Formats: sequence, structure tokens, C-alpha cells
Amino acid sequence: MTASIDGLRPEDLIYDWNEVGRKGRLIPPSVTFFDETLRDGLQNPSVADPNIEAKLKLVHLMDDLGIHVADIGLPGSSQRAFEDVLRMCKEIVDNKLKIRVACAGRTVVSDITPMIEISQRAGIPVEVYAFIGSSPIRQYAEAWDLDTILKHSAAAIDVAVKAGLEVAYVTEDTTRSRPDVLATLFKMAIDHGAARLCLCDTVGHATPDGVRNLVTFAKAIVQGTGAKVGIDWHGHNDRGLALENSLWALEFGADRVHGCALGIGERVGNAPMELILLNLKLLGLLEDQDLTHLLEYCNTAAQATGWQVPINYPLVGRDAFRTATGVHAAAIIKAQQKGHEWLADRIYSGVPAGMFGRSQEICIGYMSGASNVNYWLRQRKIEPSKDLVDAILGLAKGTNHILTDDEVLAAVAKHQAK
Repeated sequence: MTASIDGLRPEDLIYDWNEVGRKGRLIPPSVTFFDETLRDGLQNPSVADPNIEAKLKLVHLMDDLGIHVADIGLPGSSQRAFEDVLRMCKEIVDNKLKIRVACAGRTVVSDITPMIEISQRAGIPVEVYAFIGSSPIRQYAEAWDLDTILKHSAAAIDVAVKAGLEVAYVTEDTTRSRPDVLATLFKMAIDHGAARLCLCDTVGHATPDGVRNLVTFAKAIVQGTGAKVGIDWHGHNDRGLALENSLWALEFGADRVHGCALGIGERVGNAPMELILLNLKLLGLLEDQDLTHLLEYCNTAAQATGWQVPINYPLVGRDAFRTATGVHAAAIIKAQQKGHEWLADRIYSGVPAGMFGRSQEICIGYMSGASNVNYWLRQRKIEPSKDLVDAILGLAKGTNHILTDDEVLAAVAKHQAK
């Protein structure tokens, strides 16, 4: 709020329990956001692989939102994947976008060499995210021992580092891996030149306690080597904790957090990038970051992948800022009548719609009052009379749903025809 309301400041109108006993900055100043929509997001079994035009649009939107790095695919998986990744890299170069690119691959040399070729042909650095399973259950299923994992990992890291590419060493299923194994793998990766360690909650196993323990452990390993190595957090949502865990990971010391548009990804998905950004913005930590493109980013991703956004999904869902309840609507209308959109956008919403490119909506339904009808009509420049309002309200009270625009307009036309 840039100006006071009747001499009142924001803190006079909203008491924020979130700030009581807060431990300083939630995130380090150097934190970066890593978008997995075009890699892990596309591993969801119910999405379609977008065409290249949609991928290019998403890359531009990520750049508009201030997302720092995008994982744009696994170029070693197919010729189409290789060509799409190369095209996106050229788009970034040609348009001088700020966003950096990364690609994923197994700790197999044949997965790393396509990234090197793309980097050379596009003239752009490509961050290599080389992954291998590290948990006991993965080792048992794959018939791997620690020496095998170390051998494959070192060879892949060496190839990328020799080519001048930055490497993030990704231990799949980190949150179920033994500390002695992780310590050995992390030290090997750092010795071979990895610039980052990526901690993966691959199956959505972690709770916030697990996040704290793992990130603190990884930081201690890094500090012990004396190397300057970043720490990523990559979380899945199997327990419904992906968003919460991502925020905790930042507080506990990770300096890069991964997410996907709308939380799409393997099984029930990844941490939702738009909600990570939204929450950090509301915590006052992204003051200079313009997030008005978040809605377009989400809708573009949904359309491109064939994803159905739940109607009650935060920020993006159809009902995120809609109300038909009489008391709620009356409060919003009274706030607007005071001439302050800041007030109207917060009186019954913990998320200010205008900050993210949306607006509060008032509908008419079986729990509505006359204020809903008056507001709806005036928004459409229809002068409300008592008889008209009563007629529409009577119709609404006799239904079991929110009236559609067509239903209300039909009631208006019927009343005017009398």
C-alpha cells in the first residue's frame, strides 16, 4: 500500500502472525529458481509433450518472471528432444534472454555428450544435471554397489567439466539415502569439479524435519571440503509437502530450489513454481520481481501439456478469487466503496489478486445477498431496481448452483420484457 487509508497503515489493518518471532531472511540473497516444467514436468504420465512454439513461449515467460535457470530437457533421450533443446538455446541467444539453461542426463557419457554438442552449436553454456540413484533400495533393485556408482558418476562429471560445462551432481532418492554413502558421493563429485549438489526428494518421502536434517548434513560436507559448491533442493509432492519442503529447504540453507508450473511432474508432481514465487513475494522477499505474468505462465503450461487446472487451485483456479457468499461479497463491495483497491483485494483474500494479474470476482448464488446482485449488475452497466434485484435473488435462492452469466442475463431480459 503506497498511501494510508484514512490515516491507517497496512499493519494497522492486518496483524501478521507470520512475522512473530521470524528468524530473519527466509532465503539467502543469492537464491536462484530452477524451472523443471520442460523436463520433470513432462515426465507426468498424463501430459503431452508441447510443440516447440509452446516451449519457446514458456521459456520467454520464465525469463519474464525472473526465473534464473530452466531445465529444458534430456537431449540424449531422442532426436526430437535434442532438436527442441537446441532450438530453445538458440532462441535464448537470439533474443538475449537472461535465463540460463540446464539439461538432465544419466551419469552416462552418452547422455552428457549431446549437451556438450548443443552448448557448442548454440554458443551458450549448458548446466549439466547428471543423476544416479543413491538410496539402498535403488542400489538393491539395480544391483549396484557404491564402487559402481562412484565410477559412473566420476566419468560423467569428468566429461562435462573437461568440456567447460558446469555440473550439478544429482543423487536420486537422496532423502532415503544413507549418510555415509552420501558423504562419499558428495566428496567424489566435489573432487571431480561439480559446482552443485542436488538433493532430491524423488518419491516425495521427506517431511520438514527430513529437509532440515539433509540440507544441514550436505552443507557440513561442503564446508568440510572448503569448496564453493551450491546446494539444490528438488522435491516431489507424494505426501502433499512439496511446497512446504521447498520453503523450508531455502530457510535451512539450500540456495537453489526446483519447481514446475502447476506442480506437474512424476506421479502427483513436483513443487509448484508459481506457488513458491507467490509465497516468497508475500513474505516480502521478492520485492523487485514482477509476477504479473504468473497467470499466463500457468495457463500456457496447462494448454501446452493438456493439463486440467483444478477449479480450487490457488492463484490459477477458476474459484481462486470468486465468492458468491453474501457476507464476503458485501465486505468486498464496502471496501471498494471506500475507494481503495488495496483494501478490497485483501478484505477476504490472503492473496492479493491484483499483485498476480487477477481480480476479485463476485457471483450470484444460493448463499448470496442483494449486494451480490447489485454489484453484478452495476459491473455490467445494468441499473438495478428493487424488483429486478428481487427477481434475480429469488432465482438464485431456488437453485443449487452459482448462476451463470447467461442465466442472470436471461432473468434481466425477462424482467425488462414485462
